[in-house]
Amino acid sequence: MPKYLIEREIPGAGNLTSEQLQAISQKSCGILSKMGPKIQWLQSYVTDDKVYCVYIAPDEATIREHAEQGGFPANHIAKIKTMIDPTTAE
Repeated sequence: MPKYLIEREIPGAGNLTSEQLQAISQKSCGILSKMGPKIQWLQSYVTDDKVYCVYIAPDEATIREHAEQGGFPANHIAKIKTMIDPTTAE
């Protein structure tokens, strides 16, 4: 199944409290549960004004559906072609 990187522009994201992040995560997980196993959230990275999320999904439309249901922005969605890390250099 393809993996995607989603860029979400959320002004002040880096200032969200742990309680706010928990609430957002709970909302996302609830929607994912209703959508079934075809879409999975792997992890997210919070920066000052953006959240970058890694998802597994059959297509971009499924990711957009999740974003619409949750009221989350999905400003840019990129299909991950491959991954590299320091071991790639070996």
